Amino acid sequence: MKLNDHILLWNHVFIQVMDVRHKKMGKGEELRTYRLPASAFLYTLRGSARVRLDDSIHRVGRFHVLHGGKGMCLSIITEDVLEYYIILYKATLALPSRKEIAQLLEKENPFQNQYAFSPHYPLPLYDTVKLLEQEWREASELGKLHVKALFHQFVYELLQQLYRQGIEPLKPDLVAQAVAYIREHSSRSLTLESIAEELECSAGHLSRLFKNKIHTSPIHYLGEVRTDRAVQLLMQTDATLQEIAESVGYPDAHSLSRSFKKYKGLSPVRFKKERQHHFGNQDQDMPQTMLKYALQQAPFTRYTDIDYQYRYNVEGDLFMHGRVKITAMMIMLCLSLMLGACSAPTNTNGSSQIEANPTTTSSNEDGQATVQAKTRIVSTLKGDVEVPANPKRVASDQYMGHLLKLGIIPVGVRSFMLNEAWINKSGYPKEKLAGIKDLGEFPMNLEKLTVLQPDLIIGSIEKNIDSYQKVGTTVFLPYWEGESTAGPLDKFRRISEIFGKQKEAEQWITEYEKKVAEARKKIDGIVKDGETVSIVQVANKSVYVLAAEGGNYGSPTIYQMLKLPPTKKALNMKEGFESISLEVLPEYTGDHIFVYGSEDEGANQVLNSELWKGLPAVKKGQVYMYGSFSEKGDEFVMEDPYSLELQLDTIVNILLAHKK
Repeated sequence: MKLNDHILLWNHVFIQVMDVRHKKMGKGEELRTYRLPASAFLYTLRGSARVRLDDSIHRVGRFHVLHGGKGMCLSIITEDVLEYYIILYKATLALPSRKEIAQLLEKENPFQNQYAFSPHYPLPLYDTVKLLEQEWREASELGKLHVKALFHQFVYELLQQLYRQGIEPLKPDLVAQAVAYIREHSSRSLTLESIAEELECSAGHLSRLFKNKIHTSPIHYLGEVRTDRAVQLLMQTDATLQEIAESVGYPDAHSLSRSFKKYKGLSPVRFKKERQHHFGNQDQDMPQTMLKYALQQAPFTRYTDIDYQYRYNVEGDLFMHGRVKITAMMIMLCLSLMLGACSAPTNTNGSSQIEANPTTTSSNEDGQATVQAKTRIVSTLKGDVEVPANPKRVASDQYMGHLLKLGIIPVGVRSFMLNEAWINKSGYPKEKLAGIKDLGEFPMNLEKLTVLQPDLIIGSIEKNIDSYQKVGTTVFLPYWEGESTAGPLDKFRRISEIFGKQKEAEQWITEYEKKVAEARKKIDGIVKDGETVSIVQVANKSVYVLAAEGGNYGSPTIYQMLKLPPTKKALNMKEGFESISLEVLPEYTGDHIFVYGSEDEGANQVLNSELWKGLPAVKKGQVYMYGSFSEKGDEFVMEDPYSLELQLDTIVNILLAHKK
């Protein structure tokens, strides 16, 4: 950073001295991972020590100056008796400020920079900091004014020597600091704004840096950390979902379940049962190292969220087997390509040309030749992707029902999809599913995925896309968007666009909308003009109200398809649901109440309460019980065409049963 810019920013900020301390540490004494609550200067008087600021290690002796920004981790290991001063301060940009000043502060921010050096003229600094500490300790009103003056004098002298000696401050690694902060405080209520505030930067700046470096958002990463911790507690303890939720940072079990399903693809209860079934019921008796392996999705490969590369594991060469298998496969593939090239016809023109968009020729109904492209361009949230025009080997970690309705039988899918509730209820031929390979949970097992040699992969979670792309052409199509979902018909259209099957999708949508119109006629009059409908979910002794838009568990079928009028509360929800206390439930309920999960654990405590029984809809018998939130699942969990058809029939039959 240029000295003039550094000085410019010091002249445009309001400085508040937070604390001044004079400390002594004995030989061999340690200070471990003290997170700086504000920007700080550390000035040593005598002794020697190894000082660590985040990932930088400095060996300091007498008359050394160190600077670190708020949120940095400070560790000290003394080699001799160490005496030092530490000054904590906060710099705030004075308002109003010019736009270029604010931009410079966000770009450079010297108050967060890290540097360490031994000044050539240490005594003027010593005299100033000694007097500064004395005035701070006396804490008189006049002394406080003197503290500010002395601090600026200290900074003035320090900047002069810093730049005369050619010391270049280091910018902090904000992403690394954010990752460390999130992991340390994941059990607290965190927001992007609160994390950025701790690191003395803007939320937008932090979010951009985070996405550029590890390809996800800070809040999405927070959810991953909480979910991974929940997995450990699920598999290693008998804690209840509510206890786990409170431990990892969620207000209740339902919020945990929703987030868990978003990251792992299934509920915590089902996840635990499937893991216990897969590994046996010996998890609690496993040695710690084996238990750690059991919690991994793919036991023979290790990835990091940052670079998705295989890593050597010091505990042994167990993880090398996956590499050997994939390497052998690649050798076989290369040999096959070489043999194919040797047997191919010779180009008699003496030239080799590869078309950027190769085509095939076919005939139309009139017998005229038509040209069809072998590839197409699909627009995604991660940019345009060139995909096969007619992929034959599709793998997907979501959307199996959507694919099947389009006539596409995938070669491999995520485990949960092979057991979706709609399969048995819809009558879909099981023999057509017999050849679909189980690719495990999120992310899909890359070794198994490679063996299948897919020509197109569909991924629904952004952090997994880079690893899938190493296997084959991948399209990113998110299923969840924050805490809500896209409309189910929009989901189906998005899938159809990838395969160029919009015509088939619109044909099903047209037929489905006809069924919806017939269903609305059947239930006409059950909900009278002026009456409203609410959807309440009871689970784990908690109460949730589903939104009119962006919700799931039947919300789109009830509100968007059947056009049953929602309450104002449901219309104004920003996310797909709201978690509420039982006491405020009357404010959220309409003249008719749909209850999802009435037979699930903990539901009776809500449904048998006096407050519930006193609701007008309950007194009038205008309550409709449906669905289950348990690990068994039902047709309301997914939103593919098969599930939507079943949901429509279920809701209509429930309403007609009450009409009689």
